[in-house]
Amino acid sequence: HLVHWNCCKFGSFEEALMDENGLAVIGVFLKLGANHNGLQKLVDALPSIKYKDSLIELEEFDPSCLLPSCPDYWTYSGSLTTPPLSESVTWIIKKKAIEVDEDQLEVFRMLLFSPAGEDEERMVDNFRPLQPILDRTVRSSFPKRFWQDMGKPLEDQMFGAHEQGPHQDMLHL
Repeated sequence: HLVHWNCCKFGSFEEALMDENGLAVIGVFLKLGANHNGLQKLVDALPSIKYKDSLIELEEFDPSCLLPSCPDYWTYSGSLTTPPLSESVTWIIKKKAIEVDEDQLEVFRMLLFSPAGEDEERMVDNFRPLQPILDRTVRSSFPKRFWQDMGKPLEDQMFGAHEQGPHQDMLHL
């Protein structure tokens, strides 16, 4: 997730969190595959911020390198995925995944929810249960092309819209 707030409109992240349209979050799927060069700068820094509340300063990092080249996305108004679960997020979910390799994922799996000196609690399986979709409208930046998806392998279709009644699909981001 790439979390954004408008510092011209709000004095702080906390203030933006209280506004219905205070935050914008870009969600990017990860797909196991080749090493992602752009992500490697973050991966190299992760051992320095293993524990909760650790901070480091990254020099010359352009987060746009984490976005897939395909411009297509879905968007909807929703909430944070972690407490306080504020309904203040405009979600932008990129349609295509970026590839990362197993070694890069393993470094992320070593991150901890716990501060230094406490029992280590790894930051894995930290997804939120399915939530009611309520009256949300999901819009796409691209036209739905059912006929072009027909006959494609399931993996190629896995980022298509799912219709499963009154709940959203679980996103493992």
